Amino acid sequence: MDDVISRPPVHALLTDGTTVCIRPVRPGDHDRLEGLYDDMSPENLRMRFFAVSRRSARMAADRACGPARPGYRALLAEARGRVIGLAEYDTGGGEGPAEISVAVADGRHHRGVGTLLVEHLVSAARADGITTFTADALSENREVLRLFTDLGLHVTRRLEGTEVRCTIALDQDDGYLSAVEARGRAADVASLVPLLRPRAVAVAGAGRRPGSVGRALLHHLRAGGYAGRLFAVNPHATAILGVPSHPSVGSLPRTPDLVVIAAPAPAVPALAEESGRAGVRALVVVSAGLDHLQAQALLTACRAYGMRLVGPNCLGVSNTEPGLRLDATFAAGHPAPGSAGVAVQSGGVGIALLDGLSRLGIGVSTFASLGDKYDVSGNDMLQWWESDGRTDLALLHLESFGNPRAFSRTARRVTRRMPVLTVDAGRTDAGRRAAASHTAAAAGRTMTRQALFTQAGVTATRSVGELLATAALFHAQPLPAGTRVAIVTNAGGAGVLAADACAEAGLAVPEFTPELADGLLAVLPAGASAGNPVDTTAAVPEDAVRACVDRLTQDPGTDAVLVALVPTAVAEATGEDPVRALTREAGRRECPLVLVQPAQDVAVRLLSAADGGTLVSYADPQAAAQALAHAARRAAWLRRPAGTVPATDADTERAREIVAAFLAGRPDGGWLDPRTCGDLLACYAVPQLPWAWADTEDEAVRAAGRLRGADGRVVVKAHWPGLVHKSAQHAVHLDLRGEEQVRAAYRDLASRFPGQMTGVVVQPLAERGTELFAGVVQDGVFGPLVLFGLGGTATEVLADHAARLAPLTDHDVHDLITAPRCAPLLLGAGGGAPVDLEDVEQVLLRLSRMAEDLPQLAEADFNPVLATPGRVTVLDARIRLVPREPQDPYLRRLR
Repeated sequence: MDDVISRPPVHALLTDGTTVCIRPVRPGDHDRLEGLYDDMSPENLRMRFFAVSRRSARMAADRACGPARPGYRALLAEARGRVIGLAEYDTGGGEGPAEISVAVADGRHHRGVGTLLVEHLVSAARADGITTFTADALSENREVLRLFTDLGLHVTRRLEGTEVRCTIALDQDDGYLSAVEARGRAADVASLVPLLRPRAVAVAGAGRRPGSVGRALLHHLRAGGYAGRLFAVNPHATAILGVPSHPSVGSLPRTPDLVVIAAPAPAVPALAEESGRAGVRALVVVSAGLDHLQAQALLTACRAYGMRLVGPNCLGVSNTEPGLRLDATFAAGHPAPGSAGVAVQSGGVGIALLDGLSRLGIGVSTFASLGDKYDVSGNDMLQWWESDGRTDLALLHLESFGNPRAFSRTARRVTRRMPVLTVDAGRTDAGRRAAASHTAAAAGRTMTRQALFTQAGVTATRSVGELLATAALFHAQPLPAGTRVAIVTNAGGAGVLAADACAEAGLAVPEFTPELADGLLAVLPAGASAGNPVDTTAAVPEDAVRACVDRLTQDPGTDAVLVALVPTAVAEATGEDPVRALTREAGRRECPLVLVQPAQDVAVRLLSAADGGTLVSYADPQAAAQALAHAARRAAWLRRPAGTVPATDADTERAREIVAAFLAGRPDGGWLDPRTCGDLLACYAVPQLPWAWADTEDEAVRAAGRLRGADGRVVVKAHWPGLVHKSAQHAVHLDLRGEEQVRAAYRDLASRFPGQMTGVVVQPLAERGTELFAGVVQDGVFGPLVLFGLGGTATEVLADHAARLAPLTDHDVHDLITAPRCAPLLLGAGGGAPVDLEDVEQVLLRLSRMAEDLPQLAEADFNPVLATPGRVTVLDARIRLVPREPQDPYLRRLR
């Protein structure tokens, strides 16, 4: 534990939304720690030390600030330079449980200080291999006993006289993660109140002359009807746009909750520092162009004073809540009040979404332009919308993720309550083309993001237009029960286009049953056809259209109805309006109904019905079909219960020893040699084809003699560090029989790769089967990504891969196996025998477990993995390790 003091501090939120710094204790903290105890009341001292003695304070400070020793760790919490809490554990130098103690400053109780410290101590202990905490407390110390009980960990108690002995198991199961998540959510929402529901706002950088961003922001706040106190900060004016102006934040007559900074970049750090000293709780920095030092100074001020920060380089924030009407943006117009929450990084995308949602009539509940996203993130906004009581639709445009695993857990929870939609930005990023393995070659950023969205239930669209079109459908219509679409049209060509669009979007356009077709013909005029699409003819009366659609929406074989209508002279002459007929009763149908009107002047619009319902009308059948496909996928995701991570046996301790030993000899990391790779796979019971290492020709011959299969054939593969594509480099000899062929193969490899080849691997020739590929790559942002698909020499050419982020649940691993195009081969398509799917799943689950256990695992490449009806075997495996410290992705901390 010599690295304890060097670990960086972490900032996190308390239950009241204020910020504290959690860090290891250092020798220089002695006097402040002693002061923590000196300031305690006698009663709290007795609860902590079981007796009232001021000597205990010095002894406790001596222990915490003493020399580093095995099995001991101490973390403190400080706010504005004052120590407000301390948590310690001590194993006594042994390998058993660790004794834990917690102290919180007087006046700081009931804010979550102790719980937050213990959460961080639990994470540190788990990284140190400690599995159990013990703690003694007086039986009357209800606060600390409740702290341990409410952690979400398994706690047992034993009463020993006047004391209670608590034993706390440190297993990080879903119950504990959910408890941490709930505490984090409450703290996060509390911290955003000054930002999104401020009682007073000041704009720093509002100029006297028109044209400045600050002046535009001030005007927007005033014109938007902000209900709180509003100030300007400008040393050269007493009023701007009728708003009182003061020379500094500190000179304001009232401390604002929120300061919006629109000053030049060099002035931003000083304004942030001044705001923090004045007690401001939140900043929105629209200023752009901050250099590294200015950016660091801004964030340091926010952390030091506990201010939440949106930006810099952003459009601002707004909240249309009645009685508040906060519009701290410089967009052209004010967003219409509504139920959609919006968070974007691009200001331009933000303006487009605000305009689109307002035009559609959906409106906006809360908007945040996150800009460079130094602090407040999409994860924060999801948690706000989850609890605000106004938002039922979440729209995101995120170019980066600070903590994807936290985002995934939050999104999985939120998206079961409301749709979460995003634009999948940056799909064409080619920055990761250079790859050292099949896994790295396959694991593009697009695949990684799509895995995140798929597992979290997020609806990922490809453009802002598609996002708005899908949001309109989610807002106005129920979700379909499946993918079967019935199409109704008054023009045959429009119906054909709609059918093509549905098929291309992955929807089904099934044939109708004879009974349904007869029923449709009974209500339609002569000349109509009742195929799918249904052609009603141009002269169809309103009542006939409504009756036709009603029959389809009530049919158990129909999941959605798409009605494509074009204006006709016949309808105009008769006064019949099919659209009018459909909007009379839009709210009573449980089956979703969408319109396509190619002649309408906007891409999508909402049509209000007489019964209070709403229909969506699209100008393009492709937009309608894409929206329906997204709705069908969301419905399927909601129907499926949350997955669980299956248990897999593993010798994790031995695996970590292998990794540590390798990196001790290779501090920069590298590819494992076959023997070390085999030992590591054995720790996770990954099935491998028998093999032997040979340094010499004679060793290769002896190995071949031991490993020959029933038909006597073997394989000899060259090896050297960094060799990826053995077949491409002709570094493998197959189908070898007898000693002479083995010797010839070895000599050939040695002569062609002199100075490179470090030895050969000898294996029996594998039986025939389906060649698959499995791998994992550690993404620097998203964590471990597990890939699966068709293997063999063509794996990169065919690019038939699917991916999911670890840890894999039972649903994830099923999806991973069934998603590639080669999936039918596993089930026996093409005349082959079905493979053992359960064994395939086990290989992927063990690979996922290995990646979760070992953050140093940069790449693992299993290719080929041979699947047969009887078993699944890894024929060739490569693993690359890099030095990397484990990080707890679920630990509560600010970015």
